[in-house]
Amino acid sequence: MWRYLVGAVAALLMVAAGTLWFTTRAGNPAPLLPAAAPAQAEGAPLPEAAPEAPERSREQRRFARYDADEDGRVTRAEMLAPRRKAFAKLDANGDGALSFDEWAVKTVKKFEGADANRDGALVPAEFATTAPKRRPRPKCACPPVAKAEEES
Repeated sequence: MWRYLVGAVAALLMVAAGTLWFTTRAGNPAPLLPAAAPAQAEGAPLPEAAPEAPERSREQRRFARYDADEDGRVTRAEMLAPRRKAFAKLDANGDGALSFDEWAVKTVKKFEGADANRDGALVPAEFATTAPKRRPRPKCACPPVAKAEEES
């Protein structure tokens, strides 16, 4: 019975400590400057202006990638250009239309490579060759422990 009582008291103390820690942390917001900011000398004046942002934002760089003729506008053709290149790679016969086999060319080639007897079907042994090649997990890169350290 006394074990339950001690356990309950310990749990209440932990809850009280967590509540106290949380409420004191909530009162002290995170500093405005990162910890790695260079320290400013005690009497040195503050800079007149805040540091400026990079010249081009992420969205401006993305816009520039699509704006091939750099006229400040992205046309429909410019927007579709990356898609056209991907489509052209898949359109093996160049007829402007994708057949299912052209679209699924990787799978078709994998099947043809696995079908050793060329009968149009895979037996379990042939199918096993289509399994993705798994890379072994890297072993621990920890340095070996010296025997002198083990004995200490």
